[in-house]
Amino acid sequence: MNTKRDDGGKSIIQVTQIGTGWQSWLNLVWSMWIFLVPLTEAPGAFPHWLWPTLGSYAIFLGLFAYIHYGDCRRTLPISLAIAALGFALTPWNPGGQGYIIYACAYLPFAFRPRAAIVAMVTLVATYSAYWIALHLPWIYVLNAVVVGLVVGLMNVHYIRRKQADSALKLSHDEVRRLAALAERERIGRDLHDLLGHTLSLVALKSELASKLVDRDPAAARRELDEVARVAREALTQVRSAVTGIRAAGLGAELASARLLLESDAIELQYALAPVTLPPEIETVLALTVREAVTNIQRHARARHAEVTLSSTPREVKLCVADDGRGGAITPGNGLSGMRERVEALGGKLRIESSPAGTRLEACVPLPKPATSLPEPDIDDARAA
Repeated sequence: MNTKRDDGGKSIIQVTQIGTGWQSWLNLVWSMWIFLVPLTEAPGAFPHWLWPTLGSYAIFLGLFAYIHYGDCRRTLPISLAIAALGFALTPWNPGGQGYIIYACAYLPFAFRPRAAIVAMVTLVATYSAYWIALHLPWIYVLNAVVVGLVVGLMNVHYIRRKQADSALKLSHDEVRRLAALAERERIGRDLHDLLGHTLSLVALKSELASKLVDRDPAAARRELDEVARVAREALTQVRSAVTGIRAAGLGAELASARLLLESDAIELQYALAPVTLPPEIETVLALTVREAVTNIQRHARARHAEVTLSSTPREVKLCVADDGRGGAITPGNGLSGMRERVEALGGKLRIESSPAGTRLEACVPLPKPATSLPEPDIDDARAA
């Protein structure tokens, strides 16, 4: 069961949905004890157990299907109805204690953890007193108490773990949302600073040229040439800004990778050499980190991962290693995309995988620094 707040700030209850997959029907295997318990007693101890058991079991199957596929807000009354079947069947068949175990298993989905534990203890205590009043063998009620509480507490832990995972996912989504909002605001400021002055200058120059076109055509032409020059400069700046916006930052990608892996209990360590990378190389390496970390989280079953970035004057090398299960690497779209992006920059991608883990290395050559040409001598040019 989860809790959330409405618009008025009040805490309201949201019941956790019980599993609806085909695996849920495997839980019916444990209901066989409802039929086996009377068979273990002395012949004739419970001569009329069969028909009440069959009738109660038919009702139980209907309740079982409803609690898994029906309205999750009715979990509590359905759980109490299953417990009532146990009380009703027990005088004819002590195997009715199996219904009590099922009721204990479902109560955590109807209450908060502490209230669920109180409800389970109350149920098994009441059933134990009822059992003693019927003078039935104590061994079976001990089974109902122990197994019922154990199964119920396991479901309490399962629900709390599910809530923690949901809260962690919400926090990650909120971090991503805030990061995207901050990025949009930054882009808006950059574009405003970039285009605001330029477009205002273009508008003023255009108005001036329109006024001068009749009186001074030469001056109007100069203003129009200036408008064209400013527009070209603005276009170059916009293209540069868009390239920066599209580029994936390596530092930001590593921070996101740490969030992803730590949510799956995988420790990530990274060390980056102090090197300034061209945007196209940084983008390729950031996307390589993203794909490699995604593969670690999905397939490696690792407990530790490491990302290192080293450089020489000629090349930069990115290494992503983990201590997962390794094994044969099946090339897929992600791996092929990584290799194509790295090779497009003249680099190489190498992957080594063994039972001790997987190691990915991407080597990309750095562009050669541009050599400056000697400036021409103005006096010599004039003399020529």
